Amino acid sequence: MYKRIVLKLSGEALAGDKEGVSFDDAVVSGLVKQIRQVMEMGTQVCLVVGGGNFWRGRSADSAMDRTKADQIGMLATVMNAIYLADAFRQQGTKAVIQTPVVFGTMTELFSKDSALAHLENGEVLIFAAGLGHPFFSTDTITALRGAELDVDGLFFAKNIDGVYDDDPAKNPNAKKLDVITSEDIVKKNLKVIDTSAAALCFERKIPVVIFGLNEENSIMRAVKGEKIGTLVTVS
Repeated sequence: MYKRIVLKLSGEALAGDKEGVSFDDAVVSGLVKQIRQVMEMGTQVCLVVGGGNFWRGRSADSAMDRTKADQIGMLATVMNAIYLADAFRQQGTKAVIQTPVVFGTMTELFSKDSALAHLENGEVLIFAAGLGHPFFSTDTITALRGAELDVDGLFFAKNIDGVYDDDPAKNPNAKKLDVITSEDIVKKNLKVIDTSAAALCFERKIPVVIFGLNEENSIMRAVKGEKIGTLVTVS
């Protein structure tokens, strides 16, 4: 059983299949319920949430400055974190949002000591605003916070059910890989997570599970060690 994990959720996941909305309350409530169940099993949980339900910097106007586009994306993750934190509150679990820069009274500044203290108190941690700098993705901050907090595993909940040897959207014969090394993700330039995140996982020997969020009880099943998605090993 995992003692401590970081779970990465995309911003789009919070909207579910509904169009024209930023949040689907039923979907978010279900995600929170699963995460609470994981915590009840004794696993400390940190979350990293994306901002794609509000803003995707890479799809912004091509004339827009990349730094400005990324800054908007960071703010989007803070909004999602505040929404998630309140969803946890409604189900009886305290959630603390930590960011690399201060957002008034809305978040607290990240530090390893305070993060570990919150986890030991049975609280869920939500990391938002990335690294506070442009050109780094939420995949990167997931790996970085995992390395800083000595987690047992990183869990990437995606809209695809694992790692494939080719793009399954373009190649119907693409094969899903049950196991792959983080080194191979870097060498083969597989796009399932950022190469910078994969490289850090390889260096720090952090195992990774990449799985489809839309599968039933996928978070619980992944954390319990069921054969779901793709296991990214460190050797």
